[in-house]
Amino acid sequence: MKTTRYFFCIMMAAMCSLGVWAQLGRRFPSERKVIIDPKTGVELVFLTSKSGTGDSKIYQTHNQWTSDGKWVIFRSDRVKGEAMAVNEETGDMVQVTEGGYTGMLCVARKSMRLYHMRAVRDEDGKRTGEMEVVETDLGRLFADSESGRMKKTGNYVRVCGVIPTEMGAGGDMALDGSEEFAYFRLGKKYAGQFPIAQEVSGTFGPRNMGAGPGGIGKIDLTTGKAEHVVSVHFQVGHIQGNPWQPGEVIFCWETGGKAPQRTWMVNADGSNLRPIYRETEYDWVTHEAVITKDELVIAILGHRKITEGERNMDFEKDWGPSGTKEYPTGIAVVNMRTRQLTMEGQVDGDNFWHVAGSQDDGRSMNICIVKIPQHLVDRYKQ
Repeated sequence: MKTTRYFFCIMMAAMCSLGVWAQLGRRFPSERKVIIDPKTGVELVFLTSKSGTGDSKIYQTHNQWTSDGKWVIFRSDRVKGEAMAVNEETGDMVQVTEGGYTGMLCVARKSMRLYHMRAVRDEDGKRTGEMEVVETDLGRLFADSESGRMKKTGNYVRVCGVIPTEMGAGGDMALDGSEEFAYFRLGKKYAGQFPIAQEVSGTFGPRNMGAGPGGIGKIDLTTGKAEHVVSVHFQVGHIQGNPWQPGEVIFCWETGGKAPQRTWMVNADGSNLRPIYRETEYDWVTHEAVITKDELVIAILGHRKITEGERNMDFEKDWGPSGTKEYPTGIAVVNMRTRQLTMEGQVDGDNFWHVAGSQDDGRSMNICIVKIPQHLVDRYKQ
C-alpha cells in the first residue's frame, strides 16, 4: 500500500486548448511537486499541480490505483470528457479513455484493466439509449505510450457488451470481486417490472430524492449478457462490489442527505437482500465503503446543533431529528455478517464525511475529510 507520508492531491478545473486531441495514450508532462508541510514536517506529494484542469479522484467507494501500484486513475478536463492516469513516481500522465465515458471508472485489482460505461451513438451522433461497457488494457497502453509506438485503439480497447435501452442503465457501475462481471443501476421503469419486497417509497427530505422503485443489474464481461439482479423500493446509489467476496454487492438508499435506511447489500443472484447497519432516526449515515471481506466502514454525522425542545427544528427539519453529537457519531465499522458496530472515533468541532479503506484488506484505514486545513491551501498556492 502507499506510504502514509504521502499526500496525494488532484487539483480541479480545465485546459480547453487541449480538448481537440481525444487520443488514447496521449502523454502529458509531469506536474509532480513535493512540499514539506510547515506545521507537521510531513512530506506532501502533489501528483497534479496545474490549475484549470478539472481534475478529481474517482469516488471513494471505488479503487483508485492500478494493480501494479504505480498509477492513479482520475477524471479530468485536460481532454474534455476523458479519463487520465498519473504515475506516482514520475508524475507522467497518460490519457486512458477515448470516445468519452459515463459515470464511474472501475479499476481492476487483479489485472491492469479499466472498465467504464459509454453511451452508444447512431450514425448522426445521437444517443440511442444503449450503454456499452468498455475494457481498456492499461498494461499494453502504458507500455506503447511510453515507447512512442501507439497502435490503433482496437489494440487496447474491447467492448464487453451492450446494455439494452429498456434497462435504463445509469453511470453507477462497479466490478464484482471476481472481476468477471459488473453491476450497474437500473432505470425506474425497468426495475418496477420485477417483484419488490416492500411498498415503493416516495421522496425523503428537502431535496426530494430517494423515491423508488430502483434496481441493480449486472453484465458478464466475457459474454456481454446483461440481466436483472434485484429491484428495491427506493432510489439506488453508490453501488460497489465486495473486492474480497465475489458475488456480493453493496449499495445505498440515495436521498442526497439522511436516509431512512442508508446501507444495503444483496447477493449477485438477487438473493438475501438486507440492510447492513440498521440505523435509528437519530443516525445520519452519509457514506459507506467495503474495507475487508466482512466489514463496512461508515460515517455517522454529528454536524447539527443540539437544541432544547424540539430537536433540530432550527436546521432543515424535514431531515428529521438526526445528525447531532447527542448520540454516538463519527467513524464506525460494521461487520456485515454479525451486524456488530464498532465506533472508531470522532474529531472535536468537526465531522468525518467520506470514508474508505486501503487495498491491504483494510489493515491501514484511510479517512477522507471534506475540509482541507487552510495552512495546506496557503502552502500549495506558494
